[in-house]
Amino acid sequence: MLPDMPREQRLELLRKMLMIRRAEEHVVRFNEEHEGLIRGHFHIYIGQEATGVGVCAALAPEDYVFSTHRNHGHVIAKGGDPGKVLAEVIGRETGYCLGRGGTFHVAAPDLNMPHTSAIVGGSTALASGAALAAQLQETGAVTVAFFGDGAMDEGVFYESLNMAKLWELPVIFLMENNYRRAGRVNEGANDLANIPRALNVETVTVDGGDVGQVYGTVSELVRRTRAGEGPFFVEASTHPWPGNDGAHPELVAGVTDINWAWDPSPVPEKVRAWYAEGDGILAYARELADSEDCDRDAVVRADEEVRREAGAAAEFALTSPLPAAEEAVKYAYAGRGD
Repeated sequence: MLPDMPREQRLELLRKMLMIRRAEEHVVRFNEEHEGLIRGHFHIYIGQEATGVGVCAALAPEDYVFSTHRNHGHVIAKGGDPGKVLAEVIGRETGYCLGRGGTFHVAAPDLNMPHTSAIVGGSTALASGAALAAQLQETGAVTVAFFGDGAMDEGVFYESLNMAKLWELPVIFLMENNYRRAGRVNEGANDLANIPRALNVETVTVDGGDVGQVYGTVSELVRRTRAGEGPFFVEASTHPWPGNDGAHPELVAGVTDINWAWDPSPVPEKVRAWYAEGDGILAYARELADSEDCDRDAVVRADEEVRREAGAAAEFALTSPLPAAEEAVKYAYAGRGD
């Protein structure tokens, strides 16, 4: 559904989603086209852009976000510079963490994203701590903790959720459910949303591929959280992108063509159904193009602009220097960085 906002803001949501897609496509190409540029495994956010963008659009700049191993999209959704994100992914000193964090730990304190953890469920406790600080200092800030369905198996998640409920903390637990199989063999609950309900935490399930629905739902929860009604739990269900099925992400259909929103026939048959039915970006593009105050040309122009910006961001990352070897331990300890 289209979000309740002016035309330019609706188009800005599309631009943000497309920037995440284009940036992540560059990450995959970094791995495929350059030897040793990305060292080890990496995770990307393709297929979940509507969730991150919809959530962050509902937040204020002073609100906090804690992210996961799929952090690139969250940082860009919160307003991050894609060039600095891509530079961090490949360990360059112009990255958000000066090349020290890498693909798993892109954090942006200036955006109130103070920490990212690749440890499953690792940021949930820190998010509750930030919410406690906001409550005690009466800042009015809301905290969002992103995590995947796998974090529901971790003890720290239960402890964080329980503490947040007992202390009525201003935090929203945002679970992005991109599980690939029909059932979960290691989880007793048939419905993961029943777990927070057992702790009397109000729970909402949304279509994570519908940016309008995500934005509308989270906007209301943010309002209520600021009013002292938190915490809340949101399950955003997404359609897993088929390019994540292997050991390393692959562009199984090549770089996304925005025109697939209207004609997916050029997509390879084995993955065509996902792009035709499961891609939140293409679905939103169709909605915008069919709306009264927008059209297909505006959608295509927005994508062309984003492609150019993403290309410049990738070039910035690739031409940025690596950190000097003699500074390897700099910033390893608390203090002034020396």
